[in-house]
Amino acid sequence: MTEQPITHSDTPDITAVVVNYNTGHLLDRLFAALAVARGGLKIQTIVIDNASRDNSIKILHSQYPTVELIENAMNVGFGRANNQAVPRIRGRYVLLVNTDAFVSPDTLSKTLGFMEQNPRCGILGVKLVGEDGSLQPSCRFFPTPWNVFLTTNGLDRFFPGTRLVDDMSWDHSRIRECDWIPGCYYLVRKEVIDQIGLFDPRFFLYYEEVDHCRRAHQAGWKVVYYANTQVVHIGGESAKTDAALTSAGRQVARLQAESELLYFRKHYGLPGLIASVFFTICGWLLATLKDIVHPSKPEGRRAHKEKMAIVLSLLLPTRLASRATR
Repeated sequence: MTEQPITHSDTPDITAVVVNYNTGHLLDRLFAALAVARGGLKIQTIVIDNASRDNSIKILHSQYPTVELIENAMNVGFGRANNQAVPRIRGRYVLLVNTDAFVSPDTLSKTLGFMEQNPRCGILGVKLVGEDGSLQPSCRFFPTPWNVFLTTNGLDRFFPGTRLVDDMSWDHSRIRECDWIPGCYYLVRKEVIDQIGLFDPRFFLYYEEVDHCRRAHQAGWKVVYYANTQVVHIGGESAKTDAALTSAGRQVARLQAESELLYFRKHYGLPGLIASVFFTICGWLLATLKDIVHPSKPEGRRAHKEKMAIVLSLLLPTRLASRATR
């Protein structure tokens, strides 16, 4: 895989798509980082606001009048909000970037340059780090009922040959192909969207980029982790601002469990769904056994019991994970 300078065209080089939900306090930093990184690139910017209750709309209207703003009357979810931008996209490449993800000065030029010279690279992600510089999972394997069970229950060390979703034991300084990359910096070729669309609207939150990368692989595109630049990613800022989402973590846990079930049913069929439910019950049984041995630490059993209850409660409303509940 090679890197060469970017070539320009009359159309925008990038359409940057930003979904905002109560993160007005991050917009200045987000757009400042993009402005520094754009250089001579032509960028179209689309912001979809998911019915924010903070000062986001005021900031966007007063300080960023050139942004194409879509104002939703209700929170439609991350995937559906991104999909709303598709009819407006004019760029050759589409960058989905979170409001809590801040690009480095060289990020846009390097990632576009790489994709220009590697035409089968359909989706590209970069090295993600926290505010303190700590490495975050940036290059991931597809989830399966088995590897999710191992990770959730701390059993992965007994099965070293299993590919874990967030396996970190590899050289992050090298460019490599991977199964999927996180959606906080998600650079996708417009041709990919024209061919397979963007996100499955059934995924309200979580798993939308996993599903999209899987469909891209199936269509013959490569998904690549690009190591030669990095993005600072805070994470979880929208959820922190919403009491409905953060109340004891119940709503977030339910959304994550629903998306997991939808994903396993979609890509592994009914056997995959049954396996996921089976391993969830096994996780609760295992946690119960651990609680008998260590009765002073019942937190694990409670957490597994809550997840099992959520999963079982979703089976009928989702028609065995064939449709979303919201």
